[in-house]
Amino acid sequence: MSCCSTAVGATVIAEAAGQGLPPSEELWLASRPLGRGLRQTDLSVPGVHCGACIATLETALQARPEVERARVNLSSRRVSIVWQEEIYGKRSDPREILSVIGERGYEAHLFTPVEEESDDLLSHLVRAVAISGFAAANIMLLSVSVWSGADAATRDLFHWISAMIAGPTLTYAGRLFYQSAWNALRHGRTNMDVPIALAVTLSYGMSVYETIDHGEHAWFDASVTLLFFLLVGRTLDHMMRRRARSAIGGLARLSPRGATVLNADGTREYRPTNDIEPGERLLITAGERIPVDGCVVSGTSDLDRSVVNGESEPISVRVGDPVAAGTLNLTGPLVLRATASARNSFLAEIMGLMEAAEGGRARYRRIADRAAQFYSPFVHLLALLTFIGWMIIEGDVRHAMLIAVAVLIITCPCALGLAVPVVQVVAAGRLFQGGVMVKDDSAMERLAEIDTVLFDKTGTLTVGRPRLLNTAEIAPEALAIGAALATHSRHPIATAIQDAAARVSPLEAEIRELPGAGIEARTAGGVYRLGSRNFAIDGLGPGSGQSEAVLSLDRRELACFRFEDRLRPATASAIDQIGEMGLVIGILSGDRKPVVQALAEQLDITDWKAEMSPRGKVEACGDAFGGRALMVGDGINDAPALRAAHVSMAPATAADVGRQAADFVFMHQPLTAVPFAIETSRRASRLIRQNFALAIAYNVIAVPIAILGYATPLVAAVAMSTSSLIVVANALRLAGTASENAFGGVEPSQAQQPSGTGR
Repeated sequence: MSCCSTAVGATVIAEAAGQGLPPSEELWLASRPLGRGLRQTDLSVPGVHCGACIATLETALQARPEVERARVNLSSRRVSIVWQEEIYGKRSDPREILSVIGERGYEAHLFTPVEEESDDLLSHLVRAVAISGFAAANIMLLSVSVWSGADAATRDLFHWISAMIAGPTLTYAGRLFYQSAWNALRHGRTNMDVPIALAVTLSYGMSVYETIDHGEHAWFDASVTLLFFLLVGRTLDHMMRRRARSAIGGLARLSPRGATVLNADGTREYRPTNDIEPGERLLITAGERIPVDGCVVSGTSDLDRSVVNGESEPISVRVGDPVAAGTLNLTGPLVLRATASARNSFLAEIMGLMEAAEGGRARYRRIADRAAQFYSPFVHLLALLTFIGWMIIEGDVRHAMLIAVAVLIITCPCALGLAVPVVQVVAAGRLFQGGVMVKDDSAMERLAEIDTVLFDKTGTLTVGRPRLLNTAEIAPEALAIGAALATHSRHPIATAIQDAAARVSPLEAEIRELPGAGIEARTAGGVYRLGSRNFAIDGLGPGSGQSEAVLSLDRRELACFRFEDRLRPATASAIDQIGEMGLVIGILSGDRKPVVQALAEQLDITDWKAEMSPRGKVEACGDAFGGRALMVGDGINDAPALRAAHVSMAPATAADVGRQAADFVFMHQPLTAVPFAIETSRRASRLIRQNFALAIAYNVIAVPIAILGYATPLVAAVAMSTSSLIVVANALRLAGTASENAFGGVEPSQAQQPSGTGR
């Protein structure tokens, strides 16, 4: 899990379940005030793994009168409980609320995001899959000899060898299902693991009985193979969910651990970010991130505000300008006055938006999860009625038990469990070959449902790196001098000048960078300046409508460097393909209105919004453009929208937090990865529905056969395995066109920027 607890937090639920309650004040301190008499407690519940678990916890918690709402996040195994401080005129006791979780058989502790270091459950699942697969293969080899007509002594020997292989395998590899089933039963409920545990145990028990009785048939291969298939499905599911848990932790790492506080007496003190209070003065040197929202008290500098607006071009700040937490100070030292604490700053607001969006996504139910709460009791009832019916008809306990076991095996949800993850794995492999990585287990299902595609501008529709436009108009000597000056700055414009120069030679001069203005070099031949027009020539000369930097010597203009942020390769083609799919296309950007409008007109996109904040993008994803939107973005400021959208995608060049928040990441430059992923997901969705139909058809045909006694446990196991193989074979049809990629058969290196103005 990507969360852990403090020593106190780890015991909260155990004690609240009845082993001696901690003081109520401790639990109050562990909760967060929301205002209006409400508080929120966040817990990590590792035992949550399916839709039935979510329904159990949410229903039980919301039954408490003081609970306003409860939401379970399946990806992070997080339970968020909002409760009233007072109920019926009395102060609420959080111990009574938290004890509900323990009473339902779930262990929990306080949720504390930290960097993920290990995943013990994944390690156990991988070992269990390997052991059960190895055991199944060996038992099948022994079974072939039995099926081929081995004599009685050889048959018994092979059965005993199979029993000795299957026993330890089921004990070790199946303990995940056994523990879950037992925990559910002893708390008076059921889940999908109960019929699985029963089928595996009874088939093994009946096989041992038949072996002791020198019976002709045993079904050790059925029990172990069944377990292997189910473990494969559970492992794939866990791996996909695990990828979706690190976005908020990555965003939290943007906040520095602390900052230098300037005390009133002139001393300096390094203080943790969470201890910084509004009104305190902070010293932020070049290269440091700003820990909390503040206002510039002294100094000037350039700030990388991509966390706020997603734009790669820094802005200059001076005394009196507000600054947001998480922004990066690039060039000069600043003294700030904190205007908010860490928990109320801009970065915390973005994290809150992501957490809220992620919690909302926990309401999303896959068909298999929704079926879980109905499947288990139905199977139990069906097997029990079959046993009772045959007892009434024949009175033979052994025969009735064999038929009941066959019903349990034949109805085991193997095909149902594989219907989704197998298609997802095949589709993920095809997407990977096309340069698209899938990070969330339900992402492809949601991508197939979209009706709108929303693009960020800078770094998504465009490359996000300025390019020098007028190289041919600039004298080589001026370009060389400009590049030499540019080596002394980290500004993206300076980087573009360096990239355009054939070679960069050192300049003998006293060089300094003036934050928010440009670079100045004092040489024997005069003073060179590279930067804004006002800085370089003191306001003389007309400005350009494009991004520009001016090189001057003693205030005389030597060259004007003009830049553009070019489109990603194949952007126009991608927009055309998306439009042909019948999807609405829009642009959400934090950039200036004229720039966004020009790009929208170039690509023939009529729906666009400019100068948007992160919250504005979140609201637009849910309301302005439709409720099922694909958000394609790359910036830190896009992370909440990427989380809030129905599904999301980011380029590999995106900020770390943007990549972590997105459901898909495309690795190559061309934007045709977006329609490629949409089409692949639509095909995967069709195959998933077909697999469910196949699984249902299998049960409709096979279950009556088993109930009527025409299927032994061996036949039931073969039928169950066959249904699983059919589901897998159907899923593999998606790989039939795996040679295609996101570039329509063109290698990434050959994908060129299309001509024309777009769609």
